[in-house]
Amino acid sequence: MIDLNPIDDLARRLSELVPPGLRESREDLQRTFKSALQSGLSRLDLVTREEFDVQRAVLLRTREKLDALERELAALEARTTPRS
Repeated sequence: MIDLNPIDDLARRLSELVPPGLRESREDLQRTFKSALQSGLSRLDLVTREEFDVQRAVLLRTREKLDALERELAALEARTTPRS
């Protein structure tokens, strides 16, 4: 799940930028900002740090296996290639 604390903080900071005449509705604006930010982020194709780390580990293992298979194939090719 995405950490909402930065979104809350950004919504709060945006509401602080509102002109003084509109400060009475500050909480409503903060909720609106927060909702708009969450809506925008939910449309993005994001993953959590945990999901990213898991996929990175899978990719690393796959790369290691591929490298080992390439070395093994090169060794087999070296043994079967006729020497001139």
